[in-house]
Amino acid sequence: MDPLVRTILIGFGVGLVAKFMTAGRAIGAFIASVLVGIVGAVASTYVGRGFGIYHAGESAGALGALVGAVLLVVLYHLIVPRRNY
Repeated sequence: MDPLVRTILIGFGVGLVAKFMTAGRAIGAFIASVLVGIVGAVASTYVGRGFGIYHAGESAGALGALVGAVLLVVLYHLIVPRRNY
């Protein structure tokens, strides 16, 4: 299987786990959780390759994808101001 496809599938799985661990039933939250998981997996794969953790053709595992997704959420909350409704 292509490493990018494998990375996206791992990220999709991490996003699903993240969605089921959080409260809320909005469809937007589901899509956002899955996208954050996928982007986190892809980002952690390329950052891992940059640091020599992964070699060409390898993708980040579930733990690497989870770390990447968590870092993305932290960055999001640092950049985007909190809305008070």
